[in-house]
Amino acid sequence: MSEPVRAEAAAEPTDGELDHENWGVLGELPGDLMMWVLIASELLVFGAALLAVLGVRAMDPAAFAADQALLDRTAGALNTIVLVTSGLCAALAVGAREAGSRAAARGWLAAACLLGVAFLAVKGFEYWDKASQGIGLETSPFFTFYYLITGFHAAHVIAGIVIFALVSVYDSVRNIVTAAAFWHMVDLVWVLLFPIIYLLR
Repeated sequence: MSEPVRAEAAAEPTDGELDHENWGVLGELPGDLMMWVLIASELLVFGAALLAVLGVRAMDPAAFAADQALLDRTAGALNTIVLVTSGLCAALAVGAREAGSRAAARGWLAAACLLGVAFLAVKGFEYWDKASQGIGLETSPFFTFYYLITGFHAAHVIAGIVIFALVSVYDSVRNIVTAAAFWHMVDLVWVLLFPIIYLLR
């Protein structure tokens, strides 16, 4: 094999990696580029859903406010604190792994997972409380969107917990950074959901 051919072969991406050099600025994003494509698409979906909620509010602000008053703001605020703290744990996991401490990274990932489970427990309590009051998916347009949007978000929390569990085993820096990017998206969405659904008057 000639030298030019060897050089070309050496430039090829290794197994399991994508060649991001042709993606320009996007190639500089941390973690896996395809995860960022997923994150962008998910943000668009959530953004459209929140616009729909604002549309419902604009059509009947009195009914919107009456239904919104039935929500548990304390539970929503608690879940905001829980999820933001879990995002901090994810960031600390990245920092620990980049510093070469696999044990610390796994510990922070475990903490992020536990906080994710706590978030789901609080959200489950909210759903149970509403069901005990006879409030369901078809009670009103507000609660239709409430259950659909928060349920879809909860599904992403579950997905994030599963991803963290996987990268705790396959704990390369790239994998942990990619998982943390997804989790930060989940955090961001909730930070937007909470004021619009629970607080906006």
